[in-house]
Amino acid sequence: MDAWIPRPALSFALLLVCSNVFMTFAWYAHLKELAARPWYVAAIVSWGIALFEYLLQVPGNRIGYTVFSLGQLKVMQEVITLAVFVPFAVFYMKEPLKLDYLWAALCLVGAVYFMFRGN
Repeated sequence: MDAWIPRPALSFALLLVCSNVFMTFAWYAHLKELAARPWYVAAIVSWGIALFEYLLQVPGNRIGYTVFSLGQLKVMQEVITLAVFVPFAVFYMKEPLKLDYLWAALCLVGAVYFMFRGN
């Protein structure tokens, strides 16, 4: 492992990637898998999935907060969310890959720059 990456930062990132996989499925998979079911069934299933998301996200943010500011945590969360969402949308939901994902990613690169430029 590179010496410049603190272990808490890596643990935080890995926990948030896993957390975001659960979050993305909780928020959007019901649109494909439970479309014929009543909305409240989808809500209950989504809440069940979201429990696992929180079991990873809460400790991940606690670990991350030992090395990052609150603003840095939030911006990293958004970057990770987009990095998880795009493959989910393309491969699982069969949405077309759009150039807009690139533009959104570039905006997040700017957000990362501004949140981390003082460190």
